[in-house]
Amino acid sequence: MSEERTELAEYGEFQLIRHLTKSVNHVQPSTHVGIGDDAAVLDMGDGQYSLISTDMLVEGVHFDLSYAPLEHLGYKAVISNISDICAMNGVCEHITLSMAISNRFSVQALEALYRGVKLACDRYRVDLVGGDTTSSSSGLVLSITSHGRVPKENVALRSGAKEKDVLVVSGNLGGAYMGLQILEREKSVFTDAPQVQPDLTGHDYILERQLKPEARVDVVHQLLEKGVVPSSMIDISDGLASEIFHLGSQSEVGCHLYEEKIPIDPKTYETAREFDMDPTVCALSGGEDYELLFTVTAEQFELISDLSDIVAIGYMTDAGSGFNMETKDGHVVPIKAQGWDHMDKED
Repeated sequence: MSEERTELAEYGEFQLIRHLTKSVNHVQPSTHVGIGDDAAVLDMGDGQYSLISTDMLVEGVHFDLSYAPLEHLGYKAVISNISDICAMNGVCEHITLSMAISNRFSVQALEALYRGVKLACDRYRVDLVGGDTTSSSSGLVLSITSHGRVPKENVALRSGAKEKDVLVVSGNLGGAYMGLQILEREKSVFTDAPQVQPDLTGHDYILERQLKPEARVDVVHQLLEKGVVPSSMIDISDGLASEIFHLGSQSEVGCHLYEEKIPIDPKTYETAREFDMDPTVCALSGGEDYELLFTVTAEQFELISDLSDIVAIGYMTDAGSGFNMETKDGHVVPIKAQGWDHMDKED
């Protein structure tokens, strides 16, 4: 009798990971934190933790080369992995890059990709130290592994948030998602009428948020200078709501979020309205902002409240209260995590 088949879409990305890794056991004493955070945490006995994270980008799933220049893709691939190390309150030092390449790519195309990789490495003082290259029957696949370090006393996990902690975010949210909407719209126009040139005028900021994001290494340094270690931290790659759920679930706490406090750039807000979309929903579910979401005590927040790019957007509650958002008109509604899920797309 054949086993019953379960479709991947029934699980979703994170439930699938939990299911596949539930029987994984660690035998090495150096493994401090394994699967389930932004990076693995290894204790090498030198007063610092080594941080290791890996990420895979697949053409047609994570990027579209009809509007994503290869140089920008190389840059963004590195940034997304540096951001994972930042999310542990650490600093990235090394990366490896592996590629599966189809024969439709030329040497010149891969040179462009590597220019973006090198630009990101140079900007963030990260060394490219290895990787692998193989052939692909179709498309381009990139796999990057990042390595960084953090003093043991400064590491921030997803699981350390406490009730009454302040929920804090860096930068602003939703811009990358709205940049993607502009690119998809212009691609659709071009597909229907190839003679029409893309109209990207006035959208520089949100396009850069999508095509050439930055990692918030500056926030990590600012927290260090202020002597503040977050009780929990995560980077916003899958949308604010999804990341709040990750922090709350792994810390076994709930959250009370204030809609009016969610930082949204005026251009993001304006573009969302042009697309007849709710700017708040775009910030909650858009993803790829690569900002940092973290929790601190009220006393610690006082120490960093003068930082111009840091905003308190809510506080953590008891687990029984769940995850809620107080809307601008004073209603309290459950937060729905509808961020990016790589298992949602069909083959």
